[in-house]
Amino acid sequence: MIRTTIMLALASVAFTPASYAADPIKIGVPVGLSGANSVVAPSVVQAAELAVEEINAKGGVLGRSLKLEIADDASGAAGAQKAFDSLVFQKEVDVVISMETSAARNAGLPNITKGDVPYIYTSFYEGKSCNANLFVNAWVPEQQVPPLVDNFIGKQGAKKFFLIGSDYAFGRGMLQFAKTYIQKSGASVVGEEYLPMDGSDWTAVISKLKASGADAIITSTAGGAPNVTLTKQLRSSGVALPYGNLAVDEGTAKSMGGEASGIFLSASYVTSIASAENKAFLAAMAKKFGADLRTPNDLSVPQYEAIYLYKAAVEKAGSTKTAAVRDALLSVSFTGPRGTIAMSKQHHAPLTMYLGQVQADGSVKVVDSYKDVDPGEQCPKL
Repeated sequence: MIRTTIMLALASVAFTPASYAADPIKIGVPVGLSGANSVVAPSVVQAAELAVEEINAKGGVLGRSLKLEIADDASGAAGAQKAFDSLVFQKEVDVVISMETSAARNAGLPNITKGDVPYIYTSFYEGKSCNANLFVNAWVPEQQVPPLVDNFIGKQGAKKFFLIGSDYAFGRGMLQFAKTYIQKSGASVVGEEYLPMDGSDWTAVISKLKASGADAIITSTAGGAPNVTLTKQLRSSGVALPYGNLAVDEGTAKSMGGEASGIFLSASYVTSIASAENKAFLAAMAKKFGADLRTPNDLSVPQYEAIYLYKAAVEKAGSTKTAAVRDALLSVSFTGPRGTIAMSKQHHAPLTMYLGQVQADGSVKVVDSYKDVDPGEQCPKL
């Protein structure tokens, strides 16, 4: 059951003490409260709520409070066009910060350009989305795929991979990178299949997998519901091959229960990170949301950190004007649950990556870690 505050998320979420200036700084959050991302969106909203509450409790930003404006993008292009239009041109937000599907991001970017507002994209994605106003603090394939493939080939003995994805930019982009990397590493891809983002019957795909002779699976589906349906059907069909999922987050894995056990994932955040910052973040989340807490994950934690990165940029710029904030975002950093994050590499961030395996209780055991992995060439012309 989604919390009441999230069910009401289309309304403004504000924390505005009387001592603040009358006009708050508005943060637009278009997110998939419905559609494929509805499984993970509540955790993203919770992370945003905590960041805003903490910042406002300490005096806000430049003497102004922060205010969330949340809109449902329905996890897709059509919904995103409406959500971005509402946030940018009707609500007149100062910045857009959110996790979204690639289809939603691509549909919303024209409004970002037209309205000239900064946009911090907090979702892992297929890479190479470049816009002067777009900044990314989540991982791209160059950071996420190699740890998984290297482990499967070097430690699981995999030689023949079968790839399964959702048929849109993220699914195809991630698997294209994975395919190239697998082949460069000396293994082969014996099958590659896709379903539409809203597809839920994987029977024919699983039949092809079984007939392929594959000894490992890598999947890249839309975050949330497709991960759940595919995993359930793989398990019920008896598939027990090494299984790497490029799109599952820790919260979704936990929601699947025992069926997620054994899945390998590569992430920039897992709840078991032992830093003081992560422990403080988890304690604050638990205190604020109690029994309603959604598991913090690799989609929600970047949302929390991005709001602090925006705060740092506004304070450095001394203004919320887009040109000034855009320049400042390239030089500020924030140390939070994932460590120190700076979107300094072609509007992307070097990240510490963790190779993990889901346990029977839904927790993620870290198998290996890789510090400050470079995002590679993403937007060299910016």
